[in-house]
Amino acid sequence: MRDGLEETAAIPEHPRPKLTYPFEAGPASGEAIDVAPGVKWLRMPLGGSLAFINVWAIEDGDGWAIVDTGIASPDTAKAWRAGIAGPLEGRPVTRVFVTHMHPDHIGMAGWLTRKFQCRLWITRLEFLMCRSLAADTGREAPADAMTFYKAAGWDEEALETYRSKFGGFGRGLHALPDSFQRLSDGDTVRIGEHDWQVVVGSGHSPEHACLWCPDLKLMISGDQVLPKISSNVAVFPTEPEADPLAEWMGSLRRIKGRVPDDVLVLPAHNDPFHGLHARIDHLVGGHERGLTRLRQVLAEPKRAVDVFHVLFRRRIDAGLLGLATGESLAHLNHLLATGQAIRERDASGVDWYRAAA
Repeated sequence: MRDGLEETAAIPEHPRPKLTYPFEAGPASGEAIDVAPGVKWLRMPLGGSLAFINVWAIEDGDGWAIVDTGIASPDTAKAWRAGIAGPLEGRPVTRVFVTHMHPDHIGMAGWLTRKFQCRLWITRLEFLMCRSLAADTGREAPADAMTFYKAAGWDEEALETYRSKFGGFGRGLHALPDSFQRLSDGDTVRIGEHDWQVVVGSGHSPEHACLWCPDLKLMISGDQVLPKISSNVAVFPTEPEADPLAEWMGSLRRIKGRVPDDVLVLPAHNDPFHGLHARIDHLVGGHERGLTRLRQVLAEPKRAVDVFHVLFRRRIDAGLLGLATGESLAHLNHLLATGQAIRERDASGVDWYRAAA
């Protein structure tokens, strides 16, 4: 699933932290920028509002360890061929690390690992969840999902659109490798001349792996910490009672307590930046303020689709309806889990939320 709502997520109008960006511009397609000794920054095309994803090449003996891969497409394959022949000097890929299972991150992992006969390194939950979602390709939309979105307040047209488009996740992936090397929180992985620590977060995805190198003062953050947009945190039909917002905010607080503020953050979207702790504070604070506003709006009963204006800055059209609904439900579920809201289902199967007394 693409993170298409990231740029619409409602961090309220509040002074943004003054982050610093050491690079004037990012690399062009097929080119690379050195961000530290032995670490290169490349970009892979995405199209749409996000335009590209940042990927990273870390010198690893005679070749390169790659972190994140881009979505599966002919344009991405072309960009990889140019990058490998050009700034990566034709040297082989030794390992492919993937922060998490969204197609813009893992989409080309199967292509790269097969081309270079190397191993995929990923957390277990991300690998298994990716395989599970890819297996839905071509399936009909399950009844549970239709019930889930009807309860959120979707009309018949929206439900029919969902039904017709269900099972598209796997179209952004090359076939996954059949095996992987597991990453776990707290692992230390030697890549080339330096140790990198695995720092796991959750909420945006089940077991998202960041890579932190104390020697180089770098953290590859994936989608866990982005400088200008807020990652989508959503509830999906597969786990309708989940509280991913609690996981997300808790993960960010743990990262702040573990990773020093002097790192250069290498995010999946936007540019590398300094100011990790300030950005984490801003992200957590934004969601906390959103929860406060949401509880106030629930003085009168509301459906999930009725609270978009509280959580998002721009109008939610049909293309963003699924992600907006999932993120709204993440906030509503958090209020339910903390005893701040009550949910009641009416006779037509629609859920109504109101603030607890």
